[in-house]
Amino acid sequence: MAEKATSQRESWWVLQAQSGSHEALNELFRSVQEPLFRYLVSLVKDQHRAEDILQEVFIRIYRKLRWLREPEAFRAWAYQIASREAFRYLQRERRWDEHVHDEDALSVLPAAENEEFPRELVERLPQLVRGLSPASRAVVVLFYLHGMSLPETAAVLDIPVGTAKSRLAYGLQTLRRNFKEKGS
Repeated sequence: MAEKATSQRESWWVLQAQSGSHEALNELFRSVQEPLFRYLVSLVKDQHRAEDILQEVFIRIYRKLRWLREPEAFRAWAYQIASREAFRYLQRERRWDEHVHDEDALSVLPAAENEEFPRELVERLPQLVRGLSPASRAVVVLFYLHGMSLPETAAVLDIPVGTAKSRLAYGLQTLRRNFKEKGS
């Protein structure tokens, strides 16, 4: 219920901001600042870079908000912009892991959507995902830490649902392997 109220509030702020209200725009930015920042830190692994990227995200939101046709989609749209900006940064820095580019290999891995993990593992997830490729890390973070469904995650990252599933499966496989290797 709280999510619905937040979504309705954000939709109202979007409409107001599209009409020129700077106060509504500020409220929108406040509502997504912390979750977007955490998401960006989990992708780029550096708080200072995440701050810079977040500023770029806010600039893009400011410039393109008037074209957002579905105000209720604001949060997913903001995550999509954040994902694109983070991946642009990572491409510029050439930090992509080479094994992520083989989508055919990833697509044969099944993803378990409703898999349960020990509480300790879930609590350590932010530290554990740092070893994943940016593509898998984005899916794992959005799915498990931000509670998005696979279709929502795919929409945010602008990838097919099948690709999101395969990246989730690949990320989980890597996490399991790393977890076992560390003897945890």
